[in-house]
Amino acid sequence: MKNIGFLSFGHWTPSLQSATRSAQDVLLQSIDLAVAAEELGADGAYFRVHHFARQLSSPFPLLAAVGARTSKIEIGTGVIDMRYENPLYMAEDAGAADLIANGRLQLGISRGSPEQVVEGYRYFGYAPQEGETDADMGRRHTEAFLEVLRGEGFAKPNPQPMFPNPPGLLRLEPFSEGLRERIWWGSGSNATAEWAAKMGMNLQSS
Repeated sequence: MKNIGFLSFGHWTPSLQSATRSAQDVLLQSIDLAVAAEELGADGAYFRVHHFARQLSSPFPLLAAVGARTSKIEIGTGVIDMRYENPLYMAEDAGAADLIANGRLQLGISRGSPEQVVEGYRYFGYAPQEGETDADMGRRHTEAFLEVLRGEGFAKPNPQPMFPNPPGLLRLEPFSEGLRERIWWGSGSNATAEWAAKMGMNLQSS
């Protein structure tokens, strides 16, 4: 065995028998768990992402907090459902969390797993385009995310900005060098595994 870590769903329940009765309990205990895992010599702390459930759903504040409290352990997700994500906003959040963690993020992303609600991504403002499936939409969001993680300028600057701009087109900030190489795609078929390879992602499976 090369590496060992933990994967947490982050369940909570108001039951009196539960040690995690609220979202706050789960978030704070997840940070403590990652710190303890690092102290014991574990290699990774990974978190599931599920929307509309009493589980972890907003990974980047948690990843940033874990990154600030640890120094060696890998920090990641398994997986972020890209059907729900704004790729540019996600790139900013991921870049910030990775910088706080000093380049230790290992982000697992995918089309997602069975949901708590029907077509939950629509409540987030996303819908497949004409002729597109929800899985296609997730891959489209992923391609946009990967593109901006390259760190190249693409946005035309305002000629009268609030703050001085560097020359040329602007990229998203904060930018974290190397994060693009630490993205993992959770594949459910040979076709998506091949697509992930074409996109230059690592392959995540269970």
